[in-house]
Amino acid sequence: MAPIEVKEYEYIVIGGGSGGSGSGRRAASYGKKTLIVESGRAGGTCVNVGCVPKKMTWNFASINENLHAAKHYGYDVDANVAKNYRHFKELRDATVERLNGIYERNWGKEGIDLVHGRATFVDGRVIEVALEDGSKARYTAPHILIAVGGRPAIPDVKGAEHGITSDGFFEIEELPPKIAVVGAGYIAVELAGVMGAVGVETHMFIRGQEFLRKFDPMIQKTMTERYESSGIHIHKQHSGFKEVQLLRDGKGKDKLLKLISHDGSEIEVNELLWAVGRLPEIEDLNLPTASVQETESGHIVVDEYQNTSAKGVYAIGDVTGRAELTPVAIAAGRLLSNRLFGPNDRSDDKLSYDNIPSVVFSHPEVGTIGLTEPEARQRYGDDNIKIYHTRFTAMYYSVFPAEEKAKNPTEFKLVCAGPEEKVVGLHILGLGVGEMLQGFGVAMKMGATKADFDSCVAIHPTSAEELVTLR
Repeated sequence: MAPIEVKEYEYIVIGGGSGGSGSGRRAASYGKKTLIVESGRAGGTCVNVGCVPKKMTWNFASINENLHAAKHYGYDVDANVAKNYRHFKELRDATVERLNGIYERNWGKEGIDLVHGRATFVDGRVIEVALEDGSKARYTAPHILIAVGGRPAIPDVKGAEHGITSDGFFEIEELPPKIAVVGAGYIAVELAGVMGAVGVETHMFIRGQEFLRKFDPMIQKTMTERYESSGIHIHKQHSGFKEVQLLRDGKGKDKLLKLISHDGSEIEVNELLWAVGRLPEIEDLNLPTASVQETESGHIVVDEYQNTSAKGVYAIGDVTGRAELTPVAIAAGRLLSNRLFGPNDRSDDKLSYDNIPSVVFSHPEVGTIGLTEPEARQRYGDDNIKIYHTRFTAMYYSVFPAEEKAKNPTEFKLVCAGPEEKVVGLHILGLGVGEMLQGFGVAMKMGATKADFDSCVAIHPTSAEELVTLR
């Protein structure tokens, strides 16, 4: 058999998600001959089964909440407005497909070559790609970026395959009457919130007393209480499931599962969503051949410049296990290309992982940046920390009955350090905080103090003004 021809490039990106795409496009803008190898659909996790469809589904659920609010504003809205979830799914799928096309067209316009297939290292600088037609091709470059992202984890539970992950969530065509969500992280909270907001009987199973355990205690406590008050059933300190039984196959109401816990308790639901973490998608890469070091969890070890242990091989995004957020991967990828291929004044470009703002698209939204209160106290000492906190009802809910106002809190916390009261942590939850956080994120990246916040004239009447009037 004749040897496979090895095609040469200046930059190869394995993974066509947002981070890999951003890095590849930046390299191409510097005139580098670039190849993107993508095993799935263009856009990666974010566009296909992450940020984009998730936010669209959050919007779908939020409309249902607004319909409920309408009656308090004097609108005569039927309490049981029909929802055509299948129609919404078709619209969402079409949007995702359109975005995939935009990605690929942009690559073509910028002179980037695209290959569909799964890549594996056969040498330190050579990858082999199993193409969709069954053939194989080989490519080499002095610079290779690994940006393959991750995939949802499925626990080692008998019958676990009868449930779905976050990927499968976006394949649902008919809302299940009753769903179980296993997990306490932001994905579990977001998707459980969506289901609860559209009227699905939602059960969350968590190991502790509260969810979002990596967030500030204020967020954990208030959001757990908020979900309970909204009707979501939270099974705390759950012992875990030992078996999942498929009682009836089907979709929506036609599917029926029995979940059996380690303590012997049982529950029947129409759908089960595993949201128990994500794993790096590295199995096919054959990293040892390229001398790329991994952690015990299977993530790729990188330094502050995204270098792996192999010269000329880099990694960004979820596959590194650091700040697993799409905008982080995009920023890291672009800065990497600046450093590798840009002018001399960009030769030290690298991403700062400090003060990265993030939002949980829960109900209501959560925004956070910087240190939690316990982290700040540990770093600076109790005597050097001052906390500013407020809890109130947003004006939107002013026409609601008192008992419903109590179910819709807005709560803010500033964590300040040192005599200058530098803002080292900002934690907010409530209506609209997702849009609110970006500007405050800029302020914190610039080293804002409490005095800087105070010096900003409040925009009235808004919830955001409370952050610059805290006492």
